[in-house]
Amino acid sequence: MGIGNNVEKLSFVIPCYRSEKTIETVVSQIDAVLKASEYASKYIYEIILVNDNSPDDVWSVIDAMCAVRTDVIALSLAKNFGQHAALMAGYHRCSGDYVFTMDDDGQTPAEEIFTLLDKLHEGFDVVYGQYEDRKDNGFRKLGSKANNFMMESIVGKPKHVRLTSFFVARKYVIDEICRYTNPYPYIWGLIIRTTNSIANVTIQHRRRTDGSSGYTLLKLISLWMNGFTAFSVKPLRIATGFGLVVSVIGFLFTIFTIVYKIIYPETAAGYSSMMSAILIIGGVIMILLGMLGEYVGRIYISMNESPQFVVKDMRNVQPNAGESINE
Repeated sequence: MGIGNNVEKLSFVIPCYRSEKTIETVVSQIDAVLKASEYASKYIYEIILVNDNSPDDVWSVIDAMCAVRTDVIALSLAKNFGQHAALMAGYHRCSGDYVFTMDDDGQTPAEEIFTLLDKLHEGFDVVYGQYEDRKDNGFRKLGSKANNFMMESIVGKPKHVRLTSFFVARKYVIDEICRYTNPYPYIWGLIIRTTNSIANVTIQHRRRTDGSSGYTLLKLISLWMNGFTAFSVKPLRIATGFGLVVSVIGFLFTIFTIVYKIIYPETAAGYSSMMSAILIIGGVIMILLGMLGEYVGRIYISMNESPQFVVKDMRNVQPNAGESINE
């Protein structure tokens, strides 16, 4: 693995939402893998659990774990800020040399921790687990494909890289991510703009053992909008190009109408064609205004210094563990 004699520290950041029945199992699996590994003496570790204002009783479960062990750090957010904001809250508190991000539902296999870490030690800055066979439903699979397409075309993700919720990053990458202080954080975009030294390793994806995904269609759209508007002006350029194309089509249609009227003067003025042109152009204008308004609105919210997250409660947080920007 190329690891020196010095003991290094691993951080595991896990956002928690509707995981009252699974989070203890996830933590136990991390413990088991690290203690059974031949590299156990090379690492110490911490597990940072962020309660994203979950409607179930997951905070009580987390609180109970923190009461009996000091290597579990817990944060509870004042409201549901979303997965990526919860990750930002955890990143501000982690202190490991290598930082893992995992799901709270047990679908990210803890036994693959060292698979990712081995790849990282080949010289990469970030390594994602690439699932050979995703156990998500069709809706989530479609959402993942749409997200990867968006990241490639808008944010500039390398085509060979597959982004998932299970990855490890060097601490300097996480520190750079934490410099982002605006609302609407988008972790994948922040990583892409920090480094191109990213790799994948193929791992197995588990089925959920309890409940269903907390991502709804609206939450996925909101997440994609963060990627659209926070890291690129390409959507505005695409909208401008689309408007130009429609304008050219409208201009050509106007010429066609004039020529057609000259050739066939008995032709009555077309109400249907006129209304079609008005509706098409009006629709394009509304799309452009909506997209521009989305950018302006997010600029306004950023200027008002809307917080990424607000920490309501915490457990086992050391004063020198890194101060949150939103407490």
